Amino acid sequence: MFDLSHSAWPTVAVATAAAVVAALVGEAVALGVRRLGRHHRVLSTLAQRGRRPLAGLLATLAARAALGVTTTAADWRSPTLTVLNVVGVAFGAWLAVVAANVVQDVALLRYPIDVQDNRRARQRRTQVQLVKRVVVALVVVVAVASVLLTIPGARGVGTSVLASAGLLSVVAGLAAQTSLANVFAGLQIAFTDGIRVDDVVVVEEEWGNIEDITLTYVVVRLWDQRRLILPSTYFTSTPFENWTRNSADVTGSVDVDVDWTVPVDELRAHAERFVREHPLWNGATFALQVTDARNSFVSLRVLVSANSGGELFDLRCAVREELVGLLRREHPGALPQVRLTETRQVRLPRQEGARERSPRTAIDGAGADGSAH
Repeated sequence: MFDLSHSAWPTVAVATAAAVVAALVGEAVALGVRRLGRHHRVLSTLAQRGRRPLAGLLATLAARAALGVTTTAADWRSPTLTVLNVVGVAFGAWLAVVAANVVQDVALLRYPIDVQDNRRARQRRTQVQLVKRVVVALVVVVAVASVLLTIPGARGVGTSVLASAGLLSVVAGLAAQTSLANVFAGLQIAFTDGIRVDDVVVVEEEWGNIEDITLTYVVVRLWDQRRLILPSTYFTSTPFENWTRNSADVTGSVDVDVDWTVPVDELRAHAERFVREHPLWNGATFALQVTDARNSFVSLRVLVSANSGGELFDLRCAVREELVGLLRREHPGALPQVRLTETRQVRLPRQEGARERSPRTAIDGAGADGSAH
């Protein structure tokens, strides 16, 4: 062994040279994997994104090996090796997170949601995203634990923590009860197929799409581009409406109140032609029915379907505008009208031969003893 422990600059030069050579080897490996994996999206993407963390990991390992070979016991040797160990763990965790992200992206490409029947694709995308988040969380936890075990001063802290694990577990369980409940609720959502990414739901009397599902909360994109963020436990403990639970298309209604004189058949034929020619209609559902008839109004309901919540909203607005315009142009008498009926007092005919006397005449015609004159 070459003892360079008392010569700092040669030691640094050897370690730096070893790190540079290892980094170049990492770059060459990434380039070779990228060329060999042209037809394999996982390998090519992993080589492209993992090039830097791989080079950093190999450079750190090479520098540590060089210091271990070329130096003996010295005051600066142990702290330097500890720092290199921490840096190596960080690069390794970075590479593992990159690999998890690459696997997620490639898996999501196999399940596109821009198709008509995307229920299964949305289910798989939800599961893949949550599994990736769990893997990343585990990698971070393992990396932090490895760093603490690498630092000599932290080993005593870890021993103390393990000695009082009973009390700390109770305290941590009470303090993190809500967070743990949300984590388990997120896993339950992912694997019980209750909701999926891009599902159309109605929560808190708001219509929207599931935009993101994490381990602790769910993001709902509302129709006006607002975001409603709810804890994961909300969807496991509170009733909500899922409009795309069994199918990808969404069905909605357009309610119109009209007069009793409305020509229903003509209105139905016109609405059907309009909906069939509209580009947002997916061809699944159309109906126009009289749902109620009372007092001064007749209620019409038009059922239409579209591929998403946003398209359905625009289609409903278009159908409503078309019906209102048709009634105003061609059937103004069928617009809603309030009818008022005048009520008159009806007098019964007087019977023939009956004598009409007023109360005053009857009193005046009676004697003091009550007999008539």
